[in-house]
Amino acid sequence: MKLICDGLDLSDAVMKVIKATPQKTTTPILEGIRLKAEDNFLILTATDLELAIIKKIRADVKIEGEVVVPGRLFADYVKKLTNEKIELSLTENKQLKVQYTDSEGFIQCLNIEEFPDLKKIEDADFFNIKKSDLNTIINQTIFSVAQDDSRPILKGCLFEVENSEIIAVALDGYRMALVRKPVKSVKNFKVIVPARSLSEISKIIEDGEEEINIYVQKNYFMVDYDNTKIITRLLDGDFINYKQIIPYNFSTTVTVNRHQLEDAIDRASILARSDRNNMIRFDIKDKILTLTSNSEIANITENITISLLGKDLTIAFNAKFMQDCLHTQTDEFIKLHFTTSAAPCVIKPNEGNNYLYLVLPVKIQA
Repeated sequence: MKLICDGLDLSDAVMKVIKATPQKTTTPILEGIRLKAEDNFLILTATDLELAIIKKIRADVKIEGEVVVPGRLFADYVKKLTNEKIELSLTENKQLKVQYTDSEGFIQCLNIEEFPDLKKIEDADFFNIKKSDLNTIINQTIFSVAQDDSRPILKGCLFEVENSEIIAVALDGYRMALVRKPVKSVKNFKVIVPARSLSEISKIIEDGEEEINIYVQKNYFMVDYDNTKIITRLLDGDFINYKQIIPYNFSTTVTVNRHQLEDAIDRASILARSDRNNMIRFDIKDKILTLTSNSEIANITENITISLLGKDLTIAFNAKFMQDCLHTQTDEFIKLHFTTSAAPCVIKPNEGNNYLYLVLPVKIQA
């Protein structure tokens, strides 16, 4: 193998694919990055067997071939060479020679035969979505996925494509996040994508109005754009019927300025952290939402002007669960819907239905 490529292109590609290498593994080959010189491209690949990232860059290929190099070492090395033209070549003793200006380095290669073959996604179902919409879906839902292993299916996010719309749902037993966005699709389907994979996808894909294709085939999900492919295994199993969880009849509806509510909860949460349930209390009466948080050494009371439709209500929540919902939004006003002090709060936009959050209350001690 022998090629010449731009140092900045190489560094950018390595920084992308390295995200698919595991932090800890008993299989050393998974710590590697495969470099394949083919046609006029250098193709970089990394995988932890659940997530794989493939990045293709332009190169002047003299001799085709492929090697696997230690990922972290190679990444740390090439990110210092962004201003150089780099020549990569394989030596007779299975080392990768990295040559630039009048300098050179040698990296011992790993066994190429041990590197796992990746699933080829061909003739798959797909949908088309804006990059900004995909990032919004991910960022506004994955904080609600389960963190423990007791229900593995809840460590993923449900993607439900139907009638030119995608509904993304994540829940952990205490709260639920649902986001809607338009898509172009010729077929309806449901898949459950691991939250960790979605997180890495959002870090790689920049915001923008450009549309990208997402392919679904059996147990695999692939994002394909700009010479980059991100492939992840899907979670196998049945997701919870989220439609049965959402209440639709309410006795109390509050319209509130999101910024004011968010700031008030942020301040009150300073004390709430010392409480086992991280509890903040909402007292809803007339045109005022009184938000309180107490500890042995201090207490905080915040009064927010609201529009109230329905009954007065006293209810309490885990502060972090409310913060997570509010921090992801940009709307000026939102609606909070309540039934009783023991039933979930449903958060919706003031207009439209592009998102919905459900948060279970905390029992108020007498």
